[in-house]
Amino acid sequence: MSLIIFLAIIGGIIFWAISTYNGLVSSKNQFKNSFAQIDVQLKRRYDLIPNLVEVAKGYMKHERETLEAVIAARNQAVTANAKAAVDPSDSAAVHQLSNAEGALASSLGKMFALSEAYPDLKANENMLQLTEELTSTENKISFARQAYNDSVMSYNTACEQFPGNIFAGMFGFKIAELLQATEAPEERKAIKVSF
Repeated sequence: MSLIIFLAIIGGIIFWAISTYNGLVSSKNQFKNSFAQIDVQLKRRYDLIPNLVEVAKGYMKHERETLEAVIAARNQAVTANAKAAVDPSDSAAVHQLSNAEGALASSLGKMFALSEAYPDLKANENMLQLTEELTSTENKISFARQAYNDSVMSYNTACEQFPGNIFAGMFGFKIAELLQATEAPEERKAIKVSF
């Protein structure tokens, strides 16, 4: 009788350990999937930006430095995104992506602010279509980031709460980085896309 009780307790502990571990794995896979959704939208935006700059070049000939800054910021964001996409649980890579995205948003904001002085550019059909696509993509990125941060919060909670914290430490589950706005006030503002 005592052997049956002992085996039942051991079986319960094993079942509890397996379900806790599997819960952590499930949470980690969920936030990685959420990051993959951001990755898809960021790649779409990265593909739109060179076309946008190319159209603007024809009108903003005197703003070459600004246009080059947009392309440079885009290239840095592409690199940071590729690094973060390899392992979204690498908090340094996700932090670097957040910074690169902030710099890209800032340079795009400057480009759009300068474009206000070019009425022909604002009326250009290609520019209108590209800005509409960019606006739509920005909205999708925003929703994907929110879903990612929700998934990261659930995962981090599972890693920090008992008994998950024991298994997280034993099996190398690290706290994931939330995607946050950078500290510069101008980078916290949404990109205004209007022509």
